[in-house]
Amino acid sequence: MTYGALDLDDTDRAILRALSAEGTLSAGELGRRLGLSQPAAWRRVRRLEEAGVLQGLVVDVDREKLGFGVTVFLGVKLATKGRVSLEDFERAVQAIPEVQVVQHVLGLFDYRLRVVARDIADFERVLRRRIMTLPGVGNVEANVLLTEERRPGPLGMAETVGKA
Repeated sequence: MTYGALDLDDTDRAILRALSAEGTLSAGELGRRLGLSQPAAWRRVRRLEEAGVLQGLVVDVDREKLGFGVTVFLGVKLATKGRVSLEDFERAVQAIPEVQVVQHVLGLFDYRLRVVARDIADFERVLRRRIMTLPGVGNVEANVLLTEERRPGPLGMAETVGKA
């Protein structure tokens, strides 16, 4: 199966799944789990890094244990795109520490934000004092996260693509 210019086989996809679940696996442990030698596992991981498929190590922080028990997704529609540049909005929103993700999207809203707060009252403060005062903000729609399940995405489907 080809993704972009890189041809991935079943072993490559197994490596990606294993590292997505546990990013700190050593090449030796990865090899043991997949039936490869340590050098073979290392070479494959290195090739995936050089191709840009693997890009760094991400640490998953438990926000709730740090006191941020509320996550809200905001859809933000800019009032008038001509009067405020997208860059001005993006620069201002990225300065708000509670805003964890800024996505420029196509559709009903111009931006989708992932905002964390200690509780609903804290979120209301962030919304009123920080987000609603950003340059060009028009309509805002909030969706409070109730639960989240992480899925492997296309890596979990890779074995079934093209098979009936």
